[in-house]
Amino acid sequence: MMRLVSSFVAGGLFGGGLYLSGMTDTAKVQGWLDVLGAWDPTLAFVMGGAMIPMAIAWRVAHRRPRSVLGAPLPPAPSRKIDRKLIIGSVLFGIGWGLAGLCPGPSIAALSYGGRGLYVFLAAMLTGMVVAPVVRSRLDKAVPAE
Repeated sequence: MMRLVSSFVAGGLFGGGLYLSGMTDTAKVQGWLDVLGAWDPTLAFVMGGAMIPMAIAWRVAHRRPRSVLGAPLPPAPSRKIDRKLIIGSVLFGIGWGLAGLCPGPSIAALSYGGRGLYVFLAAMLTGMVVAPVVRSRLDKAVPAE
């Protein structure tokens, strides 16, 4: 039960932070990405504000076998730069630039997003279903190093 409550609180804080920071406003996100036009640097503070506590959390988690609630902690992410990371990053960037949203903010914007948001969510979910199939075929055709 405590795990559900903490997940609800953490999700609410995350969604609220995305909303307050402007990450659910597609125009603001696209302004951040428009470095050669009307660039809006304010989301740099949002990203910095997210990366700093996460860096601290990884340092603390590295020394602990379990979370505060007793669940095992996931391993640190791989530092390997491979085909999967590059293709995923490119697709993520294209989607973020075209739609002005990424998965977290799109879910936070569900209550007021409009038709464009639902098109984005449908495309995102389709991509999540199709990606493993495409990756499997790519790996069979050209094995990753």
